[in-house]
Amino acid sequence: MNELSLLNIAILTGAYLIGSLSSAIIVCRLMGLEDPRKSGSGNPGATNVKRLYGTKPAAITLAGDLLKGLIPVAVVNMMGMPPALVVTVGFAAFIGHLYPVFFGFKGGKGVATMLGVMFGLSPLIGLAVAGTWLFVAKVLKISSISALVATLLAPLYIHFISGEPSWVAVTMIMTLILYWRHRSNIMRLVRGEEK
Repeated sequence: MNELSLLNIAILTGAYLIGSLSSAIIVCRLMGLEDPRKSGSGNPGATNVKRLYGTKPAAITLAGDLLKGLIPVAVVNMMGMPPALVVTVGFAAFIGHLYPVFFGFKGGKGVATMLGVMFGLSPLIGLAVAGTWLFVAKVLKISSISALVATLLAPLYIHFISGEPSWVAVTMIMTLILYWRHRSNIMRLVRGEEK
């Protein structure tokens, strides 16, 4: 195995470990709050933290989850790494958030971390996805719908903004996984029961 392959493995492992740092759990512990996995939806994400403990811990959680997708991708992007490696680093951080090694492989649903990855790929892509999320949230006032719509459109935005095929393909995979993680939300939406 050559040095470049070892470097790539180290970078991907580092991105996964960064993704495995659960912002919700860490923020709640530091603020003396109960583990968000024990209450509400049981999801260690910003939405559940907001429902349980209010805006401030939720905002810090959201920022933490976004940054752990943004930072690894932005760093390898600035290093001039190949586009396929750049987006794979984002995927590793995203998987780390969903299945964190530090927290029994039980993580969040990945929306904020995926958004961070989008900003790391390109600020314009990130703004397009975030803008869609905010617009749908403002109109429909249902967090899960805004996340599902924004991430569904993310590969399309990437196609038109960057045209990088590997970015489109990996983002489509992240979107499919995110939809799987939101399957209970989707069922509630179908039944008209989603809050």
